[in-house]
Amino acid sequence: MDRGAPRGSTHARGILRSLGRSGDADRTARLAPDNPGTADGEGSPVPITYSTELLSPAERAEFWHDAVARTFIPMEIRLLEPKPGTGVLSSDRLGTVQITRVTAGPQVTSRTRRTIAAGGEGWITIAMPTQGHGRLTQDGKEAVVGPGEFTMCYSSRPFTKELPVPYDFTAYHLPRSALHVHDDDLQAVVATPFTPGSGSVGLVTSYLHKLAHGAAELDPYTAGRLAETAVDLLALLIQERSGSLRPSAPASARAMIARIKDYAIRHLGDPALSPEQIAAANHVSVRYLHKLFQSEETTVARWIQRRRLEMCARELARRPAAVATVSSVAQRWGFVSPAHFSRVFRAAYGVAPRDWRVAQLGTTGIAEAS
Repeated sequence: MDRGAPRGSTHARGILRSLGRSGDADRTARLAPDNPGTADGEGSPVPITYSTELLSPAERAEFWHDAVARTFIPMEIRLLEPKPGTGVLSSDRLGTVQITRVTAGPQVTSRTRRTIAAGGEGWITIAMPTQGHGRLTQDGKEAVVGPGEFTMCYSSRPFTKELPVPYDFTAYHLPRSALHVHDDDLQAVVATPFTPGSGSVGLVTSYLHKLAHGAAELDPYTAGRLAETAVDLLALLIQERSGSLRPSAPASARAMIARIKDYAIRHLGDPALSPEQIAAANHVSVRYLHKLFQSEETTVARWIQRRRLEMCARELARRPAAVATVSSVAQRWGFVSPAHFSRVFRAAYGVAPRDWRVAQLGTTGIAEAS
């Protein structure tokens, strides 16, 4: 099957690239996740919509399997309607966060060991219903949520979502590596209901809702910054729920770390960028520098690598191979070894750099020398 199909920012493009043959409604999606969000010349996200509206009921099941896999991760899907109704997936990408509005009929989706082996490990998905309700089961826990509530699941472990009635929901899909919380804290909150009125849930819910509704109006830089705030709020909420929330650093420390991060971002292209260099340039000790980053649940080296990967991902998404090879992009952002870059990029984004570029540019790719 062509990895470029189904794609498109309109219903028609998705329909024209449909599989055109009936499929078993219990089939596992065979495509690796592309996590769509193609970019224009400025690197801003272009909405991606998949729809089964104009397909025959026989075609809808297979098309829906593939569209779900491309939008999220490979899963087993069992449609509960004898004749599947219309399903729509519409996604925007804001920085590392993909926001997808989903409308579909009753179904059961399962992340099994078989589909985990097919790819898509290392992703967190927050599901916030606006119509209907759903039941999530993971790690021996179970959560039932409806409008105004949400729950989250982790793609590296099996889970099941039961959606017994027609539904609408908004999904926030992000790499686990972007969410700076301990594994124990994350495991404590997956498949638990987050209901406004408990802790800071209401504030986070409101922010996520407004972010989804304003996504199309944001420029790339603003979108990325707001998405970072959303991820920080989710991390805080997870720590609050798991009981591991620590007091925040004093204002002077926050100002210092902001200045340090600004310096580091401006020097990401320097392969020799190190804690020693950063500390000296900002007139602090290396020990104090490490202490500042420890308060953010990360290390200096991990933070630098994450920023470099984000810059590479953004550039690969808007510059074709004819303009810049994968290795040249990696070198521009401070990676010396192409093999090391490919390995850490795959670990962070779930796909190789070339596959990421193909998915984001919406092409079949151009041969390039690395």
